[in-house]
Amino acid sequence: MAHSKARAADGKVAYPPGVKEISDKISKEEMVRRLKMVVKTFMDMDQDSEEQKELYLNLALHLASDFFLKHPDKDVRLLVACCLADIFRIYAPEAPYTSPDKLKDIFMFITRQLKGLEDTKSPQFNRYFYLLENIAWVKSYNICFELEDSNEIFTQLYRTLFQVINNGHNQKVHMHMVDLMSSIICEGDTVSQELLDTVLVNLVPAHKNLNKQAYDLAKALLKRTAQAIEPYITNFFNQVLMLGKTSVSDLSEHVFDLILELYNIDGHLLLSVLPQLEFKLKSNDNDERLQVVKLLAKMFGAKDSELAAQNKPLWQCYLGRFNDIHVPIRLECVKFASHCLMNHPDLAKDLTEFLRVRSHDPEEAIRHDVIVSIVTAAKKDLSLVNDALLNFVKERTLDKRWRVRKEAMMGLASIYRKYSLQGEGGREASKQISWIKDKLLHIYYQNSIDDRLLVERIFAQYMVPHSLETAERMKCLYYLYATLDTNAVKALNEMWKCQNLLRHNVKDLLDLVKKPKSETSSKAVFAKVMVITRNLPDPGKAQDFVKKLAQVLEDDERIRDQLETLVGPSCSCKQAELCVRDITKKLGSPKQPSNPFLEMVKFLLERIAPVHIDTESISALIKQVNKSIEGTADDDEEGVLTDSAIRAGLELLKVLSFTHPVSFHSAETFESLLGCLKMDDEKVAEAALQIFKNTGGKMEESFPHIKFVLLPVLQSKAKRGPPRQAKYAIYCINAMFANRDTHFAQIFEPLHKGLDPADLEQLITPLTTLGHLAQLAPEQFAAPLKSLVANFIVKDLLMNDRIPGKKTTKLWVPDDEVSPETMAKIQGIKLMVRWLLGVKNNQSKSGNSTLRMLTAILHSDGDLTEQGKMGKPDMSRLRLAAACALLKLAQEPCYHKIITLEQYQLCALVINDECYQVRQGFAQKLHRGLCRLRLPLEYMAVFALCAKDPVKERRAHARQCLVKNVNIRREYLKQHAAISDKLFSLLPEYVVPYAVHLLAHDPDYVKVQDIEQLKDIKEALWFVLEIIMAKNENNSHAFIRKMVENIKQTKDAQSPADSKTNEKLYTVCDVAMHIIMSKSTTYSLESPKDPILPSTLFTKPDKNISNTKYYLPPEMKSFFAPGKPKSANVLGAVNKPLSSAGKQIQSKASRMETASNDDSSSSPGSPQRGKSRHDSAEMDHSENEDLSRKRADSADKESEKPRGRKRGLTAGDAADIKRGRKKATTVTEAEDMWGDEDNRPEDEQNNPPKKGRRGRPPKAAASGNQDALPAKGKRERKKAAPPPEDDDDKEDDEERPDEDDDDEEDGGGGAENVEVKTRTGRQARTPRRSQSSDVAELTPQKRRGRPPKSAQPPPKKPTRGGRSKGGAAKDDSEDEEDQEDDEVQEEPTPKDGSFLYVWQFSIKTRLRRQPKY
Repeated sequence: MAHSKARAADGKVAYPPGVKEISDKISKEEMVRRLKMVVKTFMDMDQDSEEQKELYLNLALHLASDFFLKHPDKDVRLLVACCLADIFRIYAPEAPYTSPDKLKDIFMFITRQLKGLEDTKSPQFNRYFYLLENIAWVKSYNICFELEDSNEIFTQLYRTLFQVINNGHNQKVHMHMVDLMSSIICEGDTVSQELLDTVLVNLVPAHKNLNKQAYDLAKALLKRTAQAIEPYITNFFNQVLMLGKTSVSDLSEHVFDLILELYNIDGHLLLSVLPQLEFKLKSNDNDERLQVVKLLAKMFGAKDSELAAQNKPLWQCYLGRFNDIHVPIRLECVKFASHCLMNHPDLAKDLTEFLRVRSHDPEEAIRHDVIVSIVTAAKKDLSLVNDALLNFVKERTLDKRWRVRKEAMMGLASIYRKYSLQGEGGREASKQISWIKDKLLHIYYQNSIDDRLLVERIFAQYMVPHSLETAERMKCLYYLYATLDTNAVKALNEMWKCQNLLRHNVKDLLDLVKKPKSETSSKAVFAKVMVITRNLPDPGKAQDFVKKLAQVLEDDERIRDQLETLVGPSCSCKQAELCVRDITKKLGSPKQPSNPFLEMVKFLLERIAPVHIDTESISALIKQVNKSIEGTADDDEEGVLTDSAIRAGLELLKVLSFTHPVSFHSAETFESLLGCLKMDDEKVAEAALQIFKNTGGKMEESFPHIKFVLLPVLQSKAKRGPPRQAKYAIYCINAMFANRDTHFAQIFEPLHKGLDPADLEQLITPLTTLGHLAQLAPEQFAAPLKSLVANFIVKDLLMNDRIPGKKTTKLWVPDDEVSPETMAKIQGIKLMVRWLLGVKNNQSKSGNSTLRMLTAILHSDGDLTEQGKMGKPDMSRLRLAAACALLKLAQEPCYHKIITLEQYQLCALVINDECYQVRQGFAQKLHRGLCRLRLPLEYMAVFALCAKDPVKERRAHARQCLVKNVNIRREYLKQHAAISDKLFSLLPEYVVPYAVHLLAHDPDYVKVQDIEQLKDIKEALWFVLEIIMAKNENNSHAFIRKMVENIKQTKDAQSPADSKTNEKLYTVCDVAMHIIMSKSTTYSLESPKDPILPSTLFTKPDKNISNTKYYLPPEMKSFFAPGKPKSANVLGAVNKPLSSAGKQIQSKASRMETASNDDSSSSPGSPQRGKSRHDSAEMDHSENEDLSRKRADSADKESEKPRGRKRGLTAGDAADIKRGRKKATTVTEAEDMWGDEDNRPEDEQNNPPKKGRRGRPPKAAASGNQDALPAKGKRERKKAAPPPEDDDDKEDDEERPDEDDDDEEDGGGGAENVEVKTRTGRQARTPRRSQSSDVAELTPQKRRGRPPKSAQPPPKKPTRGGRSKGGAAKDDSEDEEDQEDDEVQEEPTPKDGSFLYVWQFSIKTRLRRQPKY
């Protein structure tokens, strides 16, 4: 031992046994051999070998010399490094090297050798691994803590390890590296920014993607050292985020990426950093806020993140960014929502309100992404989204932007297919989204052709996929149809109707193309091209493409044949797919991937191809109906009652029989329909009859055995079946049998002879059958029919009241409560009208007699005999029947000519009837006749009388009827430019003379200069003019002004010698002139042409006299406020049932969130806006109850009320004579008094309103509400009406003459409910004072539904009068075809107005920008 120490002290290097001196004098190979022996010696040594430690101390010092540390050979360096590592292990804790510089050189040397770990396939890799393992286990680098350059050493070590780590390393290498680096962080006094950067840089996405193993190493290191390194990380982010010292690190620009990575690694690393993010969320720098929002979106949305629960202040602050002023920030928040909903369903409640606001964002992209976020989550799992979120998507189906609407519709469609059609999620999920199918089909009522085409595509691909097998497809359609709501069913029917019409138009184009070319054929082709173009998106471009298609059809016979097959009646679904594929392949070109022409052709083929219905499909559908009848269907599993399924199936077949009649031509189908005729369900049998009518044209030839079985059934139905079945049985015989006259006679004779007025219940079906026979075969039964009408209908039936009516206070009752006598009288009236419509001439003057009879019914309030036996509801029914009969006759030219002005005016007043259902039913009939261009234009003026209807929905309905009629006429004139000779009967502007004349003869207009009455006239005129003046096409304002001026130069043709009548006419003209001047800026221009005035209303002007007198009182000028009329698009509906009465409430915030379009029902300064409208909410009593029987007041109160309709020679009778009531009548004195008590009945809707004139708000009654402000209604989107019916619609078949005859039986019981937006922020004007008593006495009292004007007590508590369910219910016997035409559905449509928001960060800025005064 002493010898060893002496040698060490001598400074001589001692080598292990067998190892000679290692110096630069030996070769590299020899040096390597000797070093390996040294390495082996050091490896075998341990810390307890004190003698050897002393012995080899100089060797240890020798190995650390520059000769070895800087040796050029890597093998030598590796062996030396291994020796040095063992030396540190052996001599620990005291190293044999004392010089700081030497220590630095040694550790830098070892670090450089660790780079050899990179090549895992190197022969020396094991030695490199031994080196790593040794220094990691010994924690050799901890010696450097005392060195000044320790940071440099550690930084180089970290960099080296992060550089060499790769996917070739096993877990042990990874573990030793983590051990080595973590010991430096955990046991050191500090972590420098440089060292921290060396670790964090591997988390930056760019580096992370380049070296995933380095990222994993850094991740493991940070997890191991989280507690030790957290203060240094916090300090780094504090320097960058709070103090803005970006120079402290090169990673400053990646702070947000680093925060995300660190949070994903260990949330504890950021405990002190997250509050700094809350501060950054409120930064004034948009880009900075955006970066923080993107970061937090990932942190909150991560799958296992609990950040929202752990840091609620930060979560709430983040939610506030949904309302950020910067668009990209709001967009980022919305995109985050889907991840949040999918990963954290518990946060959906917090997100719902913010997504609601963003769904109304002014930015299209944000609204779009709201939909994407919700739909993405819903498609993953429906339970992730609540009903409110799905409703946001539903609302966006009516967005003003097509991209948003499309995304919403497609999103709902995909959700429906997944959870309803494919059954994922079970029955509960299917039930939750059952409304989607209805909503998607409702969109078909939008005016945009893009919306309608998308609905058709969704139906064919998502709701009833055409790719399904026939039986499965029909089962899907069967149960879909059975579960749709009424409006959706009508939309689906309309869709098939439009597709069928387009199919016929394409077929017509093919026929025209095949004809020889000529000028006439070219014009016909062009006209048909224009018709087809309107059924395609972007009609401007589509026109050129359809022209090109017509040329292709003319040149290419193969394509023409394929298209003929496609539109042929016998084309099967499989054939249709092949034809579409062949045509598109033929027209397509591989060299032109984007082909707009081909896209247009695909749109067209998609609409006309019968991909759902063919003969095989109808057969499968019939089998499905039979299964339900037999009880073997899956009705219960589908959630449909068997009876409902059968009824819906027959209704579906009925609709398809219109569009695909040839597909029904099979014995199996007809035999199944025969079985349906024998069912007890009236609706089922009725539908089966209609199917036979539509499809049985060739039954006699093709299916004679069916004919023999069917004929007795039809005859039995016609004689003894329900009225509607009797009707269709007659039409079946008419359509199916060649010798119809014989069969008609066999039915007519026994029914005619068996008419017994004593048995009223058994009289309704015979009268119905005889009426239709009279219309279809008037000449065959000419003599008996005339006798029947004159003797039985008029004398025995209409002129006799056999059974006293029920004494009730109501003006309307449900159909099942109407007396059989009244129903028989209604059928008698219809029989007379049908007979006249069948005869179509007035040679026998039967038309005049019938018109006098009908006007007498109206004149007597429905009680023709005036014996007082009839109840109020029965009288209302008869008034409606008589008025509708007049409208039917007016549609026939030969009878229109004989209708006098007095009769026309009396009929017009029915739209102001005191009974709500009468007004409603009459308006529907009027609207339908005008829409079909069958009623003369003068009847459009009748809607002007609706301006003061007390029910808001009725006013809205009338306005939408006007809008639609005006648009139909203008569109018709555009399509038929050559019919200038019919301009007078079609141009909407020509309704003005009729409106002026009708209002001049308004029985409420008594005192010529009365301000209140003139204001009523003004409102009525503006009600019509607002819509007509909405578009100033061809300088129409000047044309209207010229027309009014010309009227003033004439005299009233009805009473040309009556100065007061003429003065009224001129006064109304002045009112119209003031409206035109106040609402138009172009009225003074030259009229495009000289207007023609109707000679029936006005005399020819006297050219020698010029009427320049001003007839209005001076104070009237203040009521004409200037303002431009609002555009009047068809956006409202006309026939939605009246909803529950209630005022909608709108908060200030909601008004700020979205601004709706301008109210299309009024304009600034218009009568509607000039004062608050009274609706049913402002009535003490409901709409249809007569309170004359409830009078219980004292005689002095009674004496204060004006007396009712007296029949003596009074001023009222004088007015009646002027109005053309030629039939003298005598009735007992009646009183029309209104009760004061507040004891309103249970059925508030069926009671008469407390109103002043013909259903208008009482002027005095409103005085109690002078200080009240109008309720601020929520601004809703306008609602879309269904497309107008084409005048050449294929549905105008043999049934059309009778298609709406049966509607009057219930008076169109469904009430209207078109939402009319109220202008907020406007104070109601003080109600007008009531008329003086002397004026009331001069007012003719014989008015349709106009109670006398009198001072009414103010209502104690205004309530909305709703309609009863019974009164509002539609009669089950109403004609379906009429219903389809009558009922125009309503759907909200997007606004064109901009959205208004108040953002958090812009409030102060905006306040600063306010001008200082």
